[in-house]
Amino acid sequence: MRNSRGERVFYTLNTVILSLFALSCILPMVHLLALSFSNQDAIVSGLVSLWPVGFTAVAYDKLVNGTQIVKALGNSIEITLVGTFLNLLFTLLCAYPLSRGYMYGRRFFTLAIVFTMLFSGGLIPGYLLVKSLGLINTYGALWLPGLVSVYNMLVMRTFFMGIPEELVEAARIDGCGEWRLLFRVFLPLSLPVIVALGLFYGVGHWNSFFNVLMFINSPEKFNLAVLVQQMIQSQSLLQEIGTMSPEDFASITPESIKSAGVVVMIVPMLILYPFLQRYFIKGILIGAIKG
Repeated sequence: MRNSRGERVFYTLNTVILSLFALSCILPMVHLLALSFSNQDAIVSGLVSLWPVGFTAVAYDKLVNGTQIVKALGNSIEITLVGTFLNLLFTLLCAYPLSRGYMYGRRFFTLAIVFTMLFSGGLIPGYLLVKSLGLINTYGALWLPGLVSVYNMLVMRTFFMGIPEELVEAARIDGCGEWRLLFRVFLPLSLPVIVALGLFYGVGHWNSFFNVLMFINSPEKFNLAVLVQQMIQSQSLLQEIGTMSPEDFASITPESIKSAGVVVMIVPMLILYPFLQRYFIKGILIGAIKG
């Protein structure tokens, strides 16, 4: 069936508008990448746009050898992997019982959890709570307060509620208890939702900035987000890099090193996302419409 003229115009406008939005997101990253690989003269002269001018990788060399970028990268990976695992585990353990109709007080607990989406204790009480638990300057302060996202839990709960009861009854006839039912039946079926929610949690931990500044005191425990922010705000970045020689000062600029730091921060997520995209889209759609 052929599209009408109005539909063709609508689809064309949609394509143009979405393409412009996509370019507005992609072009700044391409520009940063070009800056990080360009020499000093080209950057100072404003000749760099979307392609490196005077290609050089000295900014990355000084970034790796003269800053704490490698340590911060390791910290970000640790925060993201452990935090995402804990988030998914406890979201799973919270969503499963709330999806079962025979759980006593299910409605009360669901409403109590949803209530926290609207009201929270506030910044200062939250800090005092973390301090009283002895979590200041530990990564536990980043993981425990946001252990379960209410929105993500509701998405997973909705998916669990859409699993046919016949499948659950067949598993019980085969002798499955609650734990085996959860990890042998529900968990394999919920892979798309788990990957989608894991991506949400992972990006949140990877970009964690305010919580790190608030709860982490030791610079050696900072993640990439905080380190790159400090580099961007630094007024004497080149003087702070310990491996700089007089020749280096003449060959690179603070802008090239800052751009290299931003590139190092965003590239891991850009590499990971294409492999998870199909699970991401499928998981969000299933979790949103089932039940």
